[in-house]
Amino acid sequence: MNKVKMLTGQEIPLDGDLLFMLESLYREVSLKRELKGTFDDMMSEIVNIVDGMDETARKQYLIESLFLNTVTYENERLSAYMKKLTKEAGGDEDE
Repeated sequence: MNKVKMLTGQEIPLDGDLLFMLESLYREVSLKRELKGTFDDMMSEIVNIVDGMDETARKQYLIESLFLNTVTYENERLSAYMKKLTKEAGGDEDE
């Protein structure tokens, strides 16, 4: 199995597990910097990871990322629509 080494030295297996990669980014960039990591810190690590992938891994992770983002987007849209329906029905008096 291929691996990519993060700037922090942590190795990530390239097995198609996008959530593990996101968790690794969070741990290595955000938590190790006590949530003080910058946009540039995160982008540098992401660029490093992508540069360490071959074309097949890039394609695999792009597909998984687009899928995950599409599902997240759909869920956010549905949530906003449900809030609107609830408000219109008079069920949400806090707003």
